[in-house]
Amino acid sequence: MTQNADDSALAAAPTATRPGTPPLDTSTGGERRPSSSTGRLIGVDLARGLAVFGMFAAHVGPDPSQGGFTGHLMELAHGRASALFAFLAGFSIMLMTGRRTPKTGRAGRQAVAKVVIRALVLLALGTALTMTGTSVEVILAFYGLYFLLVLPLYRLGARPLALIAAAGALVLPQVLYVVQHALPADGVDGIWAWPADADGLVSLLFTGSYPVLTWIPFVVAGMAVARLDLAATAVRVRLAITGVTLAVIGHAGSWLALHLTPGAMSRLGEASWGGGDAVASAWWSDTWGYPDGSTPVGLLVASPHSETTLSIVANTGVATAVLAGCLATVDAFPRFHRLARPVIAVGSMSLTAYVLHIAGIRLLGLEELPGPALHVLLGFIVAVTVFATLWSRHFRRGPLEWLLGKATKPAELVR
Repeated sequence: MTQNADDSALAAAPTATRPGTPPLDTSTGGERRPSSSTGRLIGVDLARGLAVFGMFAAHVGPDPSQGGFTGHLMELAHGRASALFAFLAGFSIMLMTGRRTPKTGRAGRQAVAKVVIRALVLLALGTALTMTGTSVEVILAFYGLYFLLVLPLYRLGARPLALIAAAGALVLPQVLYVVQHALPADGVDGIWAWPADADGLVSLLFTGSYPVLTWIPFVVAGMAVARLDLAATAVRVRLAITGVTLAVIGHAGSWLALHLTPGAMSRLGEASWGGGDAVASAWWSDTWGYPDGSTPVGLLVASPHSETTLSIVANTGVATAVLAGCLATVDAFPRFHRLARPVIAVGSMSLTAYVLHIAGIRLLGLEELPGPALHVLLGFIVAVTVFATLWSRHFRRGPLEWLLGKATKPAELVR
């Protein structure tokens, strides 16, 4: 399979099924890259596959609060998998608009039109999935809005994009805290909350599970990384070091802030549902609960869904380190590449995989999420992996990726 970089919104990285067959690169007019580039692009699909499995773990895996090895393993996926998705969204935008060099002229206008169409499709699809009534906090509508809001930045280089991401991480969580306090206590209604059974504009921007205000930095950071020369070993090493450093700064910074700020732990315990010993994990885990906005101490935690500066820094670091590790591993170990093909196949059609798992949750009537036994999670992983592996042997794109490609055909009419 050779997948065009414009084929998907959730899975935009090219892949190849036969060793030594370089993928197509639409940013260079569809010419085949040298084989040394294959590993780094397939590495992106590997990272997407891991993000899909992490999302499965967060939705249908055992509850992390059960503790033990399994509980801790599940907790590693919560929030971090969705942050990795958002981070790779930025990478997808750059693949569609010209990864190393922005497309210009007619090609640039068509690429922008394709991104806009994809964004609108994801907004509609995410809204429809949310309205099915599953217990999953569907990310796709948020994802579509991310695409629209960061699109004006696609011509920028790696440095300005990194600076914008850093500024967003430092400033936007505090802005979100102020905005949430300014919103009516009983919520908004009317056009701002439409549709009633899904995420309205206010939810998408401020109050939902993946508010645009604090998730945009992940997307912009992914855009910055996509601009880099990922074929260079030195670049990958710096990425890995940067990722680990950011993860340590975010989580260690939270631990120090919570322990050095007088009364922080007790006030945090009063503002969460975990209470007691659970609050001690607020520097890295959601098991303690989430900040409820009743105290600014909540801005000191780094749990994945806390929407704080420290959580954004930490999750960006994890996403960067995962991507760097996938790129390097696939490049350096051809045998591992062969073993990882099923995961890569899932990553190459991650939109399909994501929607299938929502459909599976609906069909099985799973309501208490997370909560099912470990075998339920394994069943989802095996089913989607087998489907993706078999499908990729016969078709260039996943089924929803193919439909999404068809939906963007009108963009080719842009002059």
